[in-house]
Amino acid sequence: MLNVSGLSAAYGASQVLFDVSLDIREGEVVTLLGRNGMGKTTTVRSIMGLVAPKGGGVQFEGQPVAGLSPERIARMGAGLVPEGRQVFATLTVRENLVATASNRLKRNDPWTLQKVYDLFPRLGERAGQMAGTLSGGEQQMLAVGRALMTNPRLLILDEATEGLAPVIRTEIWHVIERLKAQGQSILLIDKNLGVLKRLADRHYIIEKGRTVWSGTGADLERDAATVQGYVGL
Repeated sequence: MLNVSGLSAAYGASQVLFDVSLDIREGEVVTLLGRNGMGKTTTVRSIMGLVAPKGGGVQFEGQPVAGLSPERIARMGAGLVPEGRQVFATLTVRENLVATASNRLKRNDPWTLQKVYDLFPRLGERAGQMAGTLSGGEQQMLAVGRALMTNPRLLILDEATEGLAPVIRTEIWHVIERLKAQGQSILLIDKNLGVLKRLADRHYIIEKGRTVWSGTGADLERDAATVQGYVGL
């Protein structure tokens, strides 16, 4: 589904990515791990066309996407829950959900407002409330719901539970588990190794803009000391 090979990227003269490689197969949950500032978000932004790669390749559904606009990549089926949520603060919950809703890939059982409200009942309760007045956890639910309303082939969550209260964090993890059970392909950035080892199929670690380790949950357990050194958790 997604293949990133030897990716390099920069912000102006400041190079951030040097050699990032990863792949995600249909129906997999894959994590991108590493300490802050190692290039995880830049990798996601490069995949989504928000940062132009300097080198290497990004293929989505077998098609090269490096250099395409974010809108084009989104229309191909990539849905992003960005770091910091970035909901439309002056729109209501409902307006946020319908603003970018689409089913361009003709999914047989597409996401609808009601399905999102069933997944996140709080959003249904606050459908008419301005998004900027929601709590951080509710905004994260809204960001996930908004991405799902695009009916993505691949859902990317950048810092899925960062800064959330424990009860909200648990709710987000339950939702991700449900999405995985439904066959949703997911690229996940988070720091909760305990949950990620159980939830994800495979893991990649980035260190200073390079992929330095990859493996399964069992590999994470086996290489715990090495992983701890890279991730620092």
